[in-house]
Amino acid sequence: MPIDAVVFDVGNVLIEWQPERAYDRLIGEDKRREMFAELDLHDMNNDVDLGAPLKERAYAFAEEHPKWGDAIRMWHDNWFDLAGPAIDHSWRLLRALRAKGVPVFVLSNFGDDIWDRASEVFEILKEFDRYYVSGKLGHVKPFNRIYEIVEEDSAIEPDRLLFADDRADNIAMAQARGWKTHLFEGPQGWADCLVAEGLLTAEEAL
Repeated sequence: MPIDAVVFDVGNVLIEWQPERAYDRLIGEDKRREMFAELDLHDMNNDVDLGAPLKERAYAFAEEHPKWGDAIRMWHDNWFDLAGPAIDHSWRLLRALRAKGVPVFVLSNFGDDIWDRASEVFEILKEFDRYYVSGKLGHVKPFNRIYEIVEEDSAIEPDRLLFADDRADNIAMAQARGWKTHLFEGPQGWADCLVAEGLLTAEEAL
């Protein structure tokens, strides 16, 4: 079946998302290891992905864990240290698809209130044809409903969607629904997939 739309995750597909690496710079690796062993900051961020305001959630979590209060607040205050840099080759691939008239969608676990700020810093986030952002929808990957929303809103059959994500559980749910998928492990593999699907030529995928 031909592909009618290409669906991009954001974190670690278009923009690196490595909070541990950022905290190594901000507070030092030893303190970061200790903090992440004691606290589940990624679980805290799941609430943000579901629509909780980032500052409100991070600051409340900091109050709950005063030992690490200053560092936890960095999840909000230093968010742009946690997110980035851009994955330039992936940006080029998205723009190459758009140049050929291939619709591109975003399907991302991403906070509602941080999305607009992130879009000013990472301009690629303004360049999608359709947006499926968990914090705006109140549903997250890898749960079924957010994939249903994509299908219903776009009116595209599952086997005509091609989805790239860096997490195997997110990919598995898409596959279960009949989507074509690519587990993103680097932009060159994604480029090769787009060429294999006939969406880009090898030259266009550079």
